[in-house]
Amino acid sequence: MISTVLKVVAASAAVVVLTACAGSRDRASDGSELLVSAAASLTDAFTEIEATFEDQNPGIDVLLNLAGSATLSSQIVEGAPADVFASANITNMIPVVEAGRASTEPEVFARNDMQIAVPPGNPGGVTGLDDFSNEALLVGLCAEGVPCGDLARDVLATAGVDASLDTNEPNVRALLTKIELSELDAGIVYTTDIRASNTVEGIEIPPQFNASTGYSIVALSDAANPEGAAAFVSFVQSPDGREILTRYGFSTP
Repeated sequence: MISTVLKVVAASAAVVVLTACAGSRDRASDGSELLVSAAASLTDAFTEIEATFEDQNPGIDVLLNLAGSATLSSQIVEGAPADVFASANITNMIPVVEAGRASTEPEVFARNDMQIAVPPGNPGGVTGLDDFSNEALLVGLCAEGVPCGDLARDVLATAGVDASLDTNEPNVRALLTKIELSELDAGIVYTTDIRASNTVEGIEIPPQFNASTGYSIVALSDAANPEGAAAFVSFVQSPDGREILTRYGFSTP
């Protein structure tokens, strides 16, 4: 039972990274590299965690593979190399555990909730969730199966809104980019993404309709660098790690 990190690799380049690493045994054999597959919504926080962890562990070079949690989970289950997996929800962690690739029981290390994102100046005049049913507006969500997409659909269902969607994006950063470029009038993203963006504006979702997700993390059983993996997981859950996560808008257990 499951209880309650450029090196930044863009989600679209995830396959390239994994191919370049093909077979974790082809990576540096001296334990200097640590491959961390993490949810795209963790990009900013894990970039700082990466730098701080490397400062404290000068012999380790963290490589971040950032993409949608469902994509990363599938890659790991199919045998892609990784030392650590950080998922935006428990659901996409379960297949990794069931495949025997988790070295320990995953731990929830952060939480996030949802917010409506609109371009600068809110040209579509979006005021709330009801606007997602307006066919005159261009609106988008993350795809089904992606944590931000599933949560957004939960929010809309709870509010009784039948959304008229124009796009389903593979991860929250792809959706956020389209909103930043004013290619969409609105989308539902994580509160932390609104906070991280210097462009989009956020509209609060009423508490009775909002949803949250718990981020889980685990060192993988066939990690090429098991000691480094365990140390990284411990750092994320440490006071220093939690302080970084909090500054980026996550709440911590």
